[in-house]
Amino acid sequence: MGSQPTGVRLEGSPKGNEPGGVSPPSHSARQRATGPGQQAPAPRKPANLRPYLYVLPALLVMLLVYAYPVYLNVRFSLMNLVGFQGAYSGLRNYRILFDDRAFYQSILHNFLLFLLVPVLIFLAILFATLLFEQMRGWRFYRTVIFVPTVLSITVVGIVFSIAFQRNGAINQLLRSAGLDFLALNWLGDVNLALLTVGMVIVWRELGFGTILFLARLSSMSEEVLDAAKLDGAGWWARLRHIMVPELATVIEFYAVIMLITMLSWVFNYVYVLTAGGPGTSTYVMELYIYREAFLHNRLGVASAAAVVLFILTLALMVLSSRQRRRVAQEYE
Repeated sequence: MGSQPTGVRLEGSPKGNEPGGVSPPSHSARQRATGPGQQAPAPRKPANLRPYLYVLPALLVMLLVYAYPVYLNVRFSLMNLVGFQGAYSGLRNYRILFDDRAFYQSILHNFLLFLLVPVLIFLAILFATLLFEQMRGWRFYRTVIFVPTVLSITVVGIVFSIAFQRNGAINQLLRSAGLDFLALNWLGDVNLALLTVGMVIVWRELGFGTILFLARLSSMSEEVLDAAKLDGAGWWARLRHIMVPELATVIEFYAVIMLITMLSWVFNYVYVLTAGGPGTSTYVMELYIYREAFLHNRLGVASAAAVVLFILTLALMVLSSRQRRRVAQEYE
């Protein structure tokens, strides 16, 4: 009792004449595992790595050009640097940075330049709709508006730095027109210098938004506008109820691009026009980083400021990426 009958093998018991003593599952067992009328799943194929090998060189270049400098910048911001060597100092550079009044002024000025974005959007929509309506001489006006965009910022800054001098061309024109009270010290007045820089930025950056909006309006269905005209809708009604809603996603995209520009692409304007002066009245974050690194020889503090600027710019870039996807989905 309790012994197994001779010559009878329980299912799953090992065979003595097979390696390892384990018998392979029979055909009927495999059929029971997969169910009646089903086949055993095919073995998974190994992943095809060839596409990744094609993009690997470009990925390595991007890591070398972008990721490695960011790593070095973060590392330098945590060091007490003498040249490019130094000891780890923790958050010392950040404490120095946030105790510096000039740093807060530079951030404030960048945020004040954000106020130019609504002005740029309004003017770009206005000029784009006028060009879209093909007013008389619209080709000439289109060229005049777009040409500043392709000019070098350095050239633009030098020309306007001369024109905005106390006895420059702009004040001379104002005096000759009997507007002496408007002949101001545009670049030498603490209260006017940043405003003057902003006017130059608007003059140069307006063309990009105008052409961008004009391209979107040109892709609209003319039947909608013709129907609105037949219904008696005037220019302002067509702009408000048809054109602006059509431009909504493009406006969002342009606004994010301009916010990034005002935060991290205005160094050339400020450096050429005012060099940050008078005093610190036109300091921006990029100029602050430049002066800390190359004039005050405080590379660690400059690196800490660059990290702060990178974080702010990255947040705006993420927002820009989301807007680009929305625009792309709209045109699909």
